[in-house]
Amino acid sequence: MSTVQMKCVLLIAGVLLTGCAEMKGVGRTIGHTSRDVTREIGHTTRDVTKEIGHGTRDTVKGIGNEIKNM
Repeated sequence: MSTVQMKCVLLIAGVLLTGCAEMKGVGRTIGHTSRDVTREIGHTTRDVTKEIGHGTRDTVKGIGNEIKNM
């Protein structure tokens, strides 16, 4: 392999490695963002469901108390 060919191979390898590192960084950013958004959706869903459950429970207790007082 000549010196010129060796330099070309090294240049191409450097470009590929740099591109791979950038792609890895982009993939990590996308993965972390997806994880964070999914976690936020899950926590919000949990909180809303909890509020609905507590509201329903309180309403049922209130109706039960009104029936007892009649």
